[in-house]
Amino acid sequence: LMEQGRNGSFLVRESQSTPGDYALSVRQDNQVTHVMIRCKDNRYDVGGGDEFSSLKDLVEHYRRSPMVETSGSVVHLKHPLNTTKINPTSIDGRVKKLQEGKDQTSGFWEEFEQLQQQECTHMFSRNEGQRPENRMKNLDHTRIILRGGDPNKIGSDYINANLIEVLPEFEIFDGITRKYISTQGCLNNTIDDFWQMVWQEHSRIIVMTTKEIERGKIQTKCVRYWPEEGQSWNTGFNKEICLSLLIERMTPDFAIRTLRLQKIVNDEAESRLVYHYQFLAWPDHGVPPNPGTVVNFLEEINQLESGMTDKRPLIVHCSAGIGRTGTFIAIDLILCLIRKYGLQCTIDIRRTVQMLRSQRSGMVQTEAQYKFVYMSRIEDTGHEYTNIRYSAEAASNQVIPISPSPFGSSTRPCNHPQCEACSSTPVVYQPQLIPPPRPKKVPRNPPCLARGLFSLDF
Repeated sequence: LMEQGRNGSFLVRESQSTPGDYALSVRQDNQVTHVMIRCKDNRYDVGGGDEFSSLKDLVEHYRRSPMVETSGSVVHLKHPLNTTKINPTSIDGRVKKLQEGKDQTSGFWEEFEQLQQQECTHMFSRNEGQRPENRMKNLDHTRIILRGGDPNKIGSDYINANLIEVLPEFEIFDGITRKYISTQGCLNNTIDDFWQMVWQEHSRIIVMTTKEIERGKIQTKCVRYWPEEGQSWNTGFNKEICLSLLIERMTPDFAIRTLRLQKIVNDEAESRLVYHYQFLAWPDHGVPPNPGTVVNFLEEINQLESGMTDKRPLIVHCSAGIGRTGTFIAIDLILCLIRKYGLQCTIDIRRTVQMLRSQRSGMVQTEAQYKFVYMSRIEDTGHEYTNIRYSAEAASNQVIPISPSPFGSSTRPCNHPQCEACSSTPVVYQPQLIPPPRPKKVPRNPPCLARGLFSLDF
């Protein structure tokens, strides 16, 4: 309360002296006052006064009608302290506190349930999101609007995708300018729209967090929307974009592909390289057993992006574009925060998910995914993958985000069959090598886990 709160800030905690009872701690006049809350027969009261059926009802009452101490001092409950703010080095202790109990008694369940209830109070419109091609109903106010479609065709500007960015009311992310486009996995009839969006938004990196087919070839998560290596096809509105796969590299946990997009713009051929990262280690059920696989994957992406001067939104998708997609984005945002400000910064995983959900409904879809965001922070916390590591690598020239291609730089006509966009127009392009795999880190075993401080949302 003294470090993060202000006068009028308060929290409810379990009593240390009387198990089963609680204490209301309030900061006033730059000191902390503690008020005992007695719990008897599932009823709560303060010093034998009015009784309440829940802690929340008790606190709400005294927020409206401040209590008066015997000394005559009035105790004002103004600002519930957000106890989900933590220092990255304290993440182990936070997880231990949240892990105590099982199922619907654990702190993780309570924290995630609060998010679920807050999601229901969002009053954002979803008119465009009701279209039948959607797996989930996305929000109107952040949706990506496609340009250049047929104005006479209803819905020609629509794709199930939302812009995700840092919002000013989430102060912990001050100075972070990261942007994402969260979208659903391609359907057969949305591939052209997807590549139109990639071109329109000038995105250079696509992050795919699912395999095309999972659960023993039973469930199609996303149709393949890129050609085979060395092949090309035409896509986008009016098939004006020529898409080619230049290079593909496979690792045990993910695949990296370098794609080339070409389009005739103002009678000149424009060529762009797009990097496609596909995560392959997410199991058919639950979450990966080792959060380090996701951390390593995101480090590969950040290593590449650090060498790009023109920072554009990362396009991230799974199947519905909310569960794994939200999980990856939440982890990446927190990594960005630590990379910029170091291990002494403040992180808030619950508020991070709140920010994502205010821009796309349902982000981080399950309690297991929510817990996984926490566990990813335990993975090697304080070790070399923080901003210290990046600074050291940069100083020793060990990080080379974009390497010259073995193809070199060339000028040659496009010889792709039926490539109307290229029309054999000479195009200058320079494919770039996919970065080599980084050495695997040996993960620490997650510690035994337990629950403590909690907060009430008002």
